[in-house]
Amino acid sequence: MNITIIGSGYVGLVTGATSAYLGHQVCFLDVDQKKIDMLRRGESPIYEPGLSELLRMSASRIRCTTVGAEALVDPDIIFISVGTPFQGDGSPNMQYVRESAWEIGQHLNGKFRLIVNKSTVPVGSGNWVESIICDSYEERHGHQPNGTFSVASNPEFLKEGTALYDTFYPDRIVIGSQDSRAIAMLSELYRPLLNQDFTPPSFLPRPEGFGAAPLVTTDLASAEMIKYAANAFLTVKISFINEMGALAEKVGADVRQISRGIGLDSRIGPRFLQAGIGWGGSCFGKDTSALVSMGNEYGTRLHIVEAARHVNCMQRERALETLQNDLKIIKGRTVGILGIAFKPNTDDLRDSPALDLAKRLILRGAKVTAHDPIALDRAREEASMPGLSFKEEAADVFNGADAVVLATEWEDYRTLPYQSLQTQMKTPVLLDGRNFLDPEEMNSYGFRYYGVGR
Repeated sequence: MNITIIGSGYVGLVTGATSAYLGHQVCFLDVDQKKIDMLRRGESPIYEPGLSELLRMSASRIRCTTVGAEALVDPDIIFISVGTPFQGDGSPNMQYVRESAWEIGQHLNGKFRLIVNKSTVPVGSGNWVESIICDSYEERHGHQPNGTFSVASNPEFLKEGTALYDTFYPDRIVIGSQDSRAIAMLSELYRPLLNQDFTPPSFLPRPEGFGAAPLVTTDLASAEMIKYAANAFLTVKISFINEMGALAEKVGADVRQISRGIGLDSRIGPRFLQAGIGWGGSCFGKDTSALVSMGNEYGTRLHIVEAARHVNCMQRERALETLQNDLKIIKGRTVGILGIAFKPNTDDLRDSPALDLAKRLILRGAKVTAHDPIALDRAREEASMPGLSFKEEAADVFNGADAVVLATEWEDYRTLPYQSLQTQMKTPVLLDGRNFLDPEEMNSYGFRYYGVGR
């Protein structure tokens, strides 16, 4: 099939790269010339393990352009994969979706097109996109398009850091449409993933015993809700264990043992039960905010989702309180932070707990130094602020520090020479915001070690 991806952000890049690998002709359409130039050179604009290699492997089937007329004339399927950042009231900004839909309407030419909302959009967006395309087409041609296109929802469930694995070996594929043509086309597109009969990339072998992937077909509104509901449930799970961690600290329990004890229950499961300084990233904050806003729009307050957001915010404040309880005074102190990206194996800084903590420390008069093995360049470009400096080497954040916070559990940080690094600090306070290190080992090196919920 011929596929056009509007938007070369995280979702668009992974969708396009994997589709090209599976044999489809893919065109990336983006207004950002810098991104398009990088893709034409075979470079990925984002860091995701394996993505650059997959783009190079599939380069002969990939085109890139900033011109709508070059990308929207021939495709069978058009994926709208643009950003939907949240606005001041918590609702998503649909400007880029609107612009994409209007551009599509300008280039419909009688050939049937399947328009797929891959962006995370509120319930009703499929109907809204359809109406915009019709209005755009009518403005250009003087009449309605009369069945020459269909709109479907196909939410993504990728985790940054394992996005290619999640795409090739999905838990499920969701298609929202009541148009049999749309369901047939997307089923055909995803047939190799559903049947698992493709040849995997050498660097991402098929897990032993992995069989056919489930296909879930729903109406448009249900598919749009599934994405929001899935992310909201995961945030609730994380915030729940963080709340249990707060109580565990008071009563002398260990939240890691609590997580294991409840995670072995098949009704609960162990994933997303790791206590820490809170969740971040491009999806959880934005999607829960949008869901709360959507509930308010329809007169349904989502108390549990609101609580999950509140608990997550408090995790950053609790980390600050831990430092203040030990150091007593934050003003004038120097705090080092290990990890800037919101999670390991990505350079994504959106809603980064580390940056949030840095801002809170700086507002209280501290100086902050930070390191990240991958996200330093992006941090210098996107997250510069007075009072925050970046270090090329992880060891440098210990020099003269009154405390060090491990905010992102990069594997590189597990094997740092902590025994010697402790001697470089003014005050040997180590806050392990991910319960990543061994407390007894750190204490034996002379640190005053603090975990989360331990």
